[in-house]
Amino acid sequence: MTSDVSEHVDKKDLRRSVFAGAVGVFVHWFDWAVYAYLATTMAQVFFPEQDGTTGLLSVFAVFAVAFFVRPLGSVLFGHLGDRFGRKTTLSIVIISMAAGTLMLGLLPGYESVGILAPILLVVARIIQGLAAGGEFGSAAAFLAEFSPPKRRGFGCSWIEFGSVGGFLCASIVVWGLHSVFPAETVLDWAWRLPFLLTVPLAAVGLYIRLRIEDTPEYRALEDMNNVPSQPVVEVFRSNGRQFLQTVGIETFMNSTFYIVLVYLITYQEEIVGVPADRAALLSAAASVVAMGIIPLSGRMSDRVGRKPVLYTAAALLIVAAVPLFLLMQVNTTWAAFAATFGLAAILAVILGTHASAVAELFPTRTRQSGLSMAYSVAGAFFAGTLPYLMTWLISLTGSSMVPAFTMIVIGVIGAVTLRTMPETSGSDLLHESDRAPR
Repeated sequence: MTSDVSEHVDKKDLRRSVFAGAVGVFVHWFDWAVYAYLATTMAQVFFPEQDGTTGLLSVFAVFAVAFFVRPLGSVLFGHLGDRFGRKTTLSIVIISMAAGTLMLGLLPGYESVGILAPILLVVARIIQGLAAGGEFGSAAAFLAEFSPPKRRGFGCSWIEFGSVGGFLCASIVVWGLHSVFPAETVLDWAWRLPFLLTVPLAAVGLYIRLRIEDTPEYRALEDMNNVPSQPVVEVFRSNGRQFLQTVGIETFMNSTFYIVLVYLITYQEEIVGVPADRAALLSAAASVVAMGIIPLSGRMSDRVGRKPVLYTAAALLIVAAVPLFLLMQVNTTWAAFAATFGLAAILAVILGTHASAVAELFPTRTRQSGLSMAYSVAGAFFAGTLPYLMTWLISLTGSSMVPAFTMIVIGVIGAVTLRTMPETSGSDLLHESDRAPR
């Protein structure tokens, strides 16, 4: 029996909270995907004096800067969220994200201001990276605490629906950009349009976030006068086990995410020999498949539990990764589609369940700090480097099956982490430590 205070949330407030939680994740991943998809153009705009390869590496180096500042953003926004409320950080995060994106879309190129252009590009990416460090933890804590216990998995699944939707829309917008404008126009000014498009959406998201109330659990914590003064310190003092479990689950999720949605398109082009346009179509199709399965996975975890759903995904990675990559190398259209769809489906099962599973581990006092920091650590140190690592290992070993073997390891990490975790589906988000007098 649960006494969860979110049980009686109004349906209209719940729908509003789902949009408020998911919109920032959508904006974040749309921005990051657009930057990656326009990397060649960005290299010519901001690093024109370098040769093509060096300029591209410079663009990706700036891209990586945002990953390295994520942990700092997670500490900052985690503290703010646990200290002053989820609504506060949701609003600050989306303002910061929009500011960084607007700055990037308005930056002068190298030909206008010289070396100042790439410096300003780094500043814009730092702002985006700081905001990204707080987005997942803010959204996951907010949606977990706003969702009724029996539908918490379904509610939290919309976070990743938003993230995959951001990737998909970015690919469509960049494809449309190159279809509508000639190459010289894209290079001259049209590359700015996708970044500027996110600002109105962020403004709508901010409007919604400012109109919502804080979560029932956080307000209950305030009523008990039990808001923590040093939540980040408390995570490591009292919730170290939950932190490590969350790092494990987020490594499981993020690593699969980066291989399937980020690296796979390069693998198909460079290793399998799939034409670039077909590889891009496969990536878009994988996103559509994932978006269809994610809410179903969240709903299933509400019915049977978080662990059975995530164990199933881990087992599928271990058993199916090698057959799917072998199938992909048959190099026929049907084989490539079948293999890509299979990998996307496994990823979607993880995406639909991981957020609710880890949110339920932490007490309300430290939930946002714990989630934000663990997610950033997993992304920055264990997942963000995977595309580079895959490329290096294939070159070193000469084996095209490196990604498959890596996914088996990822599946084992997920299964071992789950073995240490309790089943938390439907549990009360106000833990005993939240109710203890301070």
